[in-house]
Amino acid sequence: MKTSEHALETRLEAGFAPLARAIEEGRVPGGALGIIDVEGRRAIEHAGHAALYPEPVILRRDHAFDLASLTKVMVTTRVILDLVEEGRLHLDMTLAELIPDLRQYDVKGAPERRLTLRQCLTHNTHLPAVEPLYTNGQDPETLRAFVLQREWRGGPPVYSDVNFLMLGIAIERVTGAPFRALPLPPGLSFGTAPDAAVATEYCTWRGRIIRGEVHDENAYAFGGVMGHAGLFGTVDAVLDFAAGLLSGRDASPAALAEIRTRQPDRRTLGWERKYDGWHGGSRCSDETIGHTGFTGTGLWIDWERGLGWTLLTNRVHPTRHSDSGILELRQAVCDAVVTAARET
Repeated sequence: MKTSEHALETRLEAGFAPLARAIEEGRVPGGALGIIDVEGRRAIEHAGHAALYPEPVILRRDHAFDLASLTKVMVTTRVILDLVEEGRLHLDMTLAELIPDLRQYDVKGAPERRLTLRQCLTHNTHLPAVEPLYTNGQDPETLRAFVLQREWRGGPPVYSDVNFLMLGIAIERVTGAPFRALPLPPGLSFGTAPDAAVATEYCTWRGRIIRGEVHDENAYAFGGVMGHAGLFGTVDAVLDFAAGLLSGRDASPAALAEIRTRQPDRRTLGWERKYDGWHGGSRCSDETIGHTGFTGTGLWIDWERGLGWTLLTNRVHPTRHSDSGILELRQAVCDAVVTAARET
């Protein structure tokens, strides 16, 4: 019978093969795959480039990736659940209870005032997927005011950055501190030195290759981070986060129940649950949660198998306007990881 360490290496080898092909074919510049089990054993492989422009930089294990929307689950959702545990808020509080000046010129009629934390965390609101808020300027406080006083157009529930912008402001009001002051464990940061980071896009708005500063334009305009984006992390740091959930060390039983319980539209609190065609592939168990980031990142946790894995790439470097095949790559990697797990 194969040892657990051998099994983990088998999973890594199988899952890394699709990533290696994508790098060789030039679909992504570089990437890292990390796998961890419930006992904390981990296996990691990386290849390719942290940057291609303005000059090539070979990817290292300790390079920090712009984790993009993993910020939503690794910071915003976690902090809100911690505040619930401390008794400082509850999930069915409305945004207006935490942000009294939200739509303050229409306190009786504004639908935004009735939205709850739970609705925002599960993307079950009328708020739009994304808005180019940064085109209104780069003063963070003015942008906060704009977000809070704007009459947002209505629509069916969609996955929405604006939901997590609102949650980020709510966290600031409860804690009395800016979002970027939230404490982070080793290996995670809100931005980092350029030479420690993986490059993302050539941003036509900023006029440079983005490296060490957040790729998301709205998060940048808000000062570098907000509830939807801005977190950077190494592959080891992302696995540390996964290990804290798998072991129950970094979340209470109530919090774990919330992020594992299916909510409307294939979601849990903050996360996605497995569904047909999702980025986590088809081979994981029905007890799998996951989340992805626009820059080419992703994290999945299969509770039934006691297994977590993260695929980190810089697929938007040097531009988002190319076909990296990121959906198919994620699905292939996830299926290979889980298939190997079944065979060992």
